Amino acid sequence: MEYVIEMLNITKKFGNFRANDNITLQLEKGEIHALLGENGAGKSTLMNVLFGLYQPEEGEIRVNGKKVNVTNPNVANDLGIGMVHQHFMLVENLTVTENIILGNEPKKMGVVNIKKAAKDIEEISKLYGLNVDPYAKIEDISVGMQQRVEILKTLYRGADILIFDEPTASLTPQEIQELIAIMKKLITEGKSIILITHKLQEIMDVTDRVTVIRKGQGIGTVITAETNPEELATLMVGRQVTFKTEKIPPNPQGEVLKVENLVVTDNRGIERVKGLNLSVRKGEIVGLAGIDGNGQSELIEAITGLRKTKSGHISINDQNITGMKPRKITEAGLGHIPQDRHKHGLVLEFSVGYNAALQEYYHEPFSKNGVMNYSSISEYAKKIIAEYDVRTQGESEPVRALSGGNQQKLIIGREVSRDPDLLIAALPTRGLDVGAIEFIHKRLIEQRDNGKAVFLISFELDEIMNVSDRIAVIHDGKIVDTVIPAETSEQELGLLMAGHSKSDQASNHIEGNEIGGGHDV
Repeated sequence: MEYVIEMLNITKKFGNFRANDNITLQLEKGEIHALLGENGAGKSTLMNVLFGLYQPEEGEIRVNGKKVNVTNPNVANDLGIGMVHQHFMLVENLTVTENIILGNEPKKMGVVNIKKAAKDIEEISKLYGLNVDPYAKIEDISVGMQQRVEILKTLYRGADILIFDEPTASLTPQEIQELIAIMKKLITEGKSIILITHKLQEIMDVTDRVTVIRKGQGIGTVITAETNPEELATLMVGRQVTFKTEKIPPNPQGEVLKVENLVVTDNRGIERVKGLNLSVRKGEIVGLAGIDGNGQSELIEAITGLRKTKSGHISINDQNITGMKPRKITEAGLGHIPQDRHKHGLVLEFSVGYNAALQEYYHEPFSKNGVMNYSSISEYAKKIIAEYDVRTQGESEPVRALSGGNQQKLIIGREVSRDPDLLIAALPTRGLDVGAIEFIHKRLIEQRDNGKAVFLISFELDEIMNVSDRIAVIHDGKIVDTVIPAETSEQELGLLMAGHSKSDQASNHIEGNEIGGGHDV
């Protein structure tokens, strides 16, 4: 068997903590190999060892059968190893080309030759079907396109072995399909891929083999065609996982959130929310379904006070919160799980404990007369860590050191523990493993059953269908319809999301039947 990468008996420790404990992973030439494990299982750590960001205490790495010492990412690049990180490493106000050549600039007579670099990047982009504009600024392109820039960066440096770390965590369903097509194209062009993902269906759709790790230890490697999502989930978490969320019928009461005729603009002054109306009642979960870029972000930011409204009215429990500061809105009864945990959810340099208390630090028991009570903060953080299974070395650990999934669990624990009247959950399970998703869905339903209002925003249609009691469909900044999950289908939802009303769908269905009937005759 020809292996392009062999990681043999790798052990990586942080103090006394074994993040990787005697793990072996072997990548065959021309395969897509999944690395699967719970949040904090050690997947990213193992790949950071391969990419030279960490040095292992034990074990060895071989590239094309030859033992190597990957002391830093430059060595990895020289060996043909490239990594597409979960959180992109791009400079937003630079162009695509400037980002790709950064640190590896082609020069002519001592001057950076941008024109040649852009031409080379355009050729690579066309070869692999990436379709990236080399002169576009990063801040002006979508998340999916930014990811393509990260892929181009590795290809520009000559990578034959690519590591994708949670590549679909921030992508829309359409972008996911496009990325899968790109990965398959890379394989046909002779590349080999290691794919870190929690999404079991993606593993089934695109990979050849799967290596499972649990709590830092290797569980085994299986052939994808010989397994199924249920078996993989059990291997990953060590117990059977329920994919269908059980819940009793809702018992909605009075309105908690009311949005009337809301108009919100983006940073360039373009209207993204256009006279939107919406309500969420006590004791129900309302899901917001829509294709990314149809006003979801601006709507959430307006409700939470992160963005000014142009016009319209927002109230929580009949209190007008339009234009209020975020803290005042929070105190009015809002809990917010933000869609960007780094930008709006955490202070990465702060400890787990401080981040746990971010919303309440100025209240007793966390402070009194402006003096912080660190023991109360520590106890509160320990409670969230235990209750939400946040994998960390302790409440004093910097939150930056946690895996993305564990950062997310900390935010969810913090917001739900405050028991808000309205919980806005924006992409709450992004980057979480199936066991954690099951746990979070149960917590959202518990909030509902306790008489709270939950507003769920997700790009995962199965999540929207599974968890919501009502589904509001957003298109072009407006709610185009509200449906009951049991009375609709993913196909109907998809058409509504694309702007086709139910009457349009019914009309097309009738016309289709008439045409079909004519052919039958």
